[in-house]
Amino acid sequence: MRKQSDIDNEFGQSVRHQRVTVVFIVLFVLLVFLAALNLCIGSLNVPVADLPGILAGQDAGSTNSQVIWSIRLPRLIAAALLGGALALSGFLLQTFFNNPIAGPFILGISSGAKLVVALVMILVVGGSGVMTSGMMVVSAFVGSLIAMLFVLLVSRRINSMSMLIVAGVMIGYICSAATDFLITFASDANIVNLKNWSLGSFSGINWSDIGIMTVVVIAASIAVFFLSKPIGAFQLGEQYARSMGVNIRAFRIALILLSSLLAATVTAFAGPISFVGIAVPHIVKRALGTSKPLVVIPGAFFGGAIFCLFCDLIARSVFAPTEVSISAVTAIFGAPVVISILLKREKVRR
Repeated sequence: MRKQSDIDNEFGQSVRHQRVTVVFIVLFVLLVFLAALNLCIGSLNVPVADLPGILAGQDAGSTNSQVIWSIRLPRLIAAALLGGALALSGFLLQTFFNNPIAGPFILGISSGAKLVVALVMILVVGGSGVMTSGMMVVSAFVGSLIAMLFVLLVSRRINSMSMLIVAGVMIGYICSAATDFLITFASDANIVNLKNWSLGSFSGINWSDIGIMTVVVIAASIAVFFLSKPIGAFQLGEQYARSMGVNIRAFRIALILLSSLLAATVTAFAGPISFVGIAVPHIVKRALGTSKPLVVIPGAFFGGAIFCLFCDLIARSVFAPTEVSISAVTAIFGAPVVISILLKREKVRR
């Protein structure tokens, strides 16, 4: 005869599986709904009924079709891909530092990427060259790695995680100040949009950019997903991970490279975007009712995509024709989540 505890465990697992299934269905519905809104709403409103025909290639010469295919669809795909990349980067950094408020923006990684991209852009464009998407990704990756190395050096001297976050914020301020200095004294007319990019925006994305960011983000996301088991073991402690056969050194290097690459790709194409990497993983974990990486990783990617689609819709439509920087909107919705995390940690300590 089966034990009551076994029956209770099976029932609990069944309930958790049902919850996870429901959450992913809700995420999918929200993603489709927000995608439709982003395609339809703007200075030129497109009827929802016309969307299927436009996406199928009908009436290619119409104004609605040109707006959808040339402007809104690339921007939508970019917001979804880069939002998912930011959420995954934040999740990896939170795992690496074992800190719930670690993220590419807070730790200064996005700012480091922004600084190097701005420097290379000024040198290349100012020298009558052409700044390609590949050059932007590589430049941002180098900048993010440099900032990450600074954070790691500081972490070796500082045991307090709160002080590590403060150090990351200071690194971010230094990089942002240096970037602003470069932009202020950049005189070439070809880099007039650099200031708008430095504030964060999904505007100006073209299909060539989409091709590159898709390859980089999807490849890095798949690599993160394959690290689900080592991440799960690492969350239970470094010693436990070692006992499970995880090569800690290689694992840490993989986390650094993947988190930096994901954050760098976002910064290269959209500039620095705040709070997505911190807030989304926590929202997803709370909704799923579990912290298992095998579930949280795809959930965080979908959650980041939804969060950025929602914020981008607000950024470009609420005050139209004036467009607000995406970081301003993500901060409005992401900062309260971070505050709630800090209050919860303080309550647990007491």
